Amino acid sequence: MSRIRTRLLPAAAALAMGASGVLLAPTAAATPSEAAVCDTTSPQYSYVVLYQKATPQSDVDSELAAECGKRVAYYPQIGVTVASSRNSDFAERIGVFRAYSAEREMAEPSATTAAAARSAARAAAVEETDLERTTEVSVAADLSAQQWDMRAINAPEANAINPGSRSVTVGVIDSGIEATHPGLRHAIDPATSAGCLTGAPDTSPSAWAPTTSDHGTHVAGTIAGKDTEAGFTGVAPNVRLASVKVVSDQGLIFPEAAVCGFMWAGQHGFEVTNNSYYIDPGMFYCPEQPGDAAAYEAVRRAVEYSQRRGVLNVAAAGNSDLDLANPTSDPNRPHPVDSSCAILPKGIDGVVTVSAIGYEGTRSYYSNYGTGEIEVTAPGGDRTQSPPEGEGAGCPLSTVFDGKYGTKCGTSMAAPHAAGVAALFASRYRNAPPQALNALLQAKADPVACDGAEECSGSPRNNSFYGRGLVNALRAVR
Repeated sequence: MSRIRTRLLPAAAALAMGASGVLLAPTAAATPSEAAVCDTTSPQYSYVVLYQKATPQSDVDSELAAECGKRVAYYPQIGVTVASSRNSDFAERIGVFRAYSAEREMAEPSATTAAAARSAARAAAVEETDLERTTEVSVAADLSAQQWDMRAINAPEANAINPGSRSVTVGVIDSGIEATHPGLRHAIDPATSAGCLTGAPDTSPSAWAPTTSDHGTHVAGTIAGKDTEAGFTGVAPNVRLASVKVVSDQGLIFPEAAVCGFMWAGQHGFEVTNNSYYIDPGMFYCPEQPGDAAAYEAVRRAVEYSQRRGVLNVAAAGNSDLDLANPTSDPNRPHPVDSSCAILPKGIDGVVTVSAIGYEGTRSYYSNYGTGEIEVTAPGGDRTQSPPEGEGAGCPLSTVFDGKYGTKCGTSMAAPHAAGVAALFASRYRNAPPQALNALLQAKADPVACDGAEECSGSPRNNSFYGRGLVNALRAVR
């Protein structure tokens, strides 16, 4: 598998690093740095800040205070803290390869790129919203007839053999899950759910409940929904779901929220997480660029921690029709991009990246692709690939707000199909490490040939559109 590999931070960060290439704990001062006057009136922004692993919290607090910041959360296992500051030069005080604020970049883009950045972000947001818009579906009839996506991966047959284990938990790292939905209330585990918007976990139900977006609720239903009365069933209806909210009411996912989500997953023993998002504000993060380097490394460490704790992380490939193996620009901001850059979290080693297909079994027109970038594919829908009458819409059906059902398209919808199949493997092979679940998911997928598409290259068992093939739920249980 050809993927973005872990890199040391660039030479510009050498003063903050020891001979081993690992960030050193700061020599903390008791007072602000020379000529420092802390801002008390400007807007406060959140930052991720890198430290050497196991740096004492007292040292972290001391350095942050000296540089006009304060701790929001600290993860000593990975040497990442979430801090807040009102000072516009906080990142420069700490070091631009150690500290980064996505929140500040969104609110205050540099003067030279502000107009272009805002224009690109608006265009991308409008397109994404249209693609993933919810179309409600009446439950007057049995919904199973409209679940062509489940039939495509043999989920009904798999459910009849093994609907998954209650000992398996899938973390839905997303916009929250509607816990009272009739198709989901059997699956939600409040004890392992949390809100992560600030970068620090909050277990109150209001912190992990959805507010403005039904995205996480739709994802959850695909993984483990079950509503006998409506005739709706997800891939693994007997597994548990944890709602881990990282998407703000503005539809944004910042690095600190993702770090919190992956740390929470690792600390609570999830077998699988689903990640149908990319980290804002840009699409690509580049480990050799100031600012980006800190965000990239913080997320990489959190993902790696979750993997060491037994979590298989599944992620959407993205909806921009991009060749991920040869990126040349960032659709969301004027930002130099090359092969060292990655969409997060999918670009981290060990994360399963899922592309999307439509009803006809071919790549959805919007789905990202790339040689060595896609592990497997799954139904994400395509409004240009319409099923026959009576078999539903071109987009997969799942749970949405207010106890209702609706359809959405996107690689966001493809990923939970793969996460559900991974949960079935985890149910069958208890305590299997994530590397084994990843290998099984790929090895048991159905090969999908390129079928003459110009941009597609490779064999049916490994190509740039479909990776190792279409996930197969029946092979996970049989």
